[in-house]
Amino acid sequence: MQVEFQRFIELLSHRLTRPLPGALAHEPLRAVPTNSSRLKFDHKVPPKPGSVLILLYEENGVIKFPLTKRATYKGAHSGQISLPGGKTEVGETEIETALRECEEEIGVRQSDIKVVGRLTNFFVIPSNFMVTPVVAFTSSKPVYLPDPIEVDTIIECSISELTHDTSIKEKEIIVANEFKLMAPHFEIAGEIVWGATAMMLNEFRMLVRAFKEN
Repeated sequence: MQVEFQRFIELLSHRLTRPLPGALAHEPLRAVPTNSSRLKFDHKVPPKPGSVLILLYEENGVIKFPLTKRATYKGAHSGQISLPGGKTEVGETEIETALRECEEEIGVRQSDIKVVGRLTNFFVIPSNFMVTPVVAFTSSKPVYLPDPIEVDTIIECSISELTHDTSIKEKEIIVANEFKLMAPHFEIAGEIVWGATAMMLNEFRMLVRAFKEN
């Protein structure tokens, strides 16, 4: 593991033990309706627990992590860009969920992953999930084996693509062929990363920008 990457992990590990920005980082990336049609969610049950994984690695001096483009299906998140992750199974911890889902979705063995810490839990309103973002790393570039049912494409995102001053953009999008939203987002490999994924990544972005500046 390169010295600079090791130092980055040490700084990040220390920062994740301190209070996190939470909503201060999430809200600036929240999509806002721009027309009279409003998405309505009336959940009758408590949110389901789940986890996602920000899996860091270094390649040729560049720190990266994988995102997945979901396969097309009849669901709320069809075709969207997401972090590896999913629903917590009975008896699992949030970390166990993140590691298992990462292995199932993109083929990175759990034994190759070392956990650094967690970001703030995030409530995904449309799907009624309370998601724990777990931060981890591998000592070398992962060898991916994507699940052909769940994953259409794996996208590698560099830290600099998140932390640059102009990384956050904004455009109007249409959801479910009806609902117009003004969506702050990141553009990664020509794909729009918005919604819950962008909001969680913005907390990670805020932490990294802060300790890189100090």
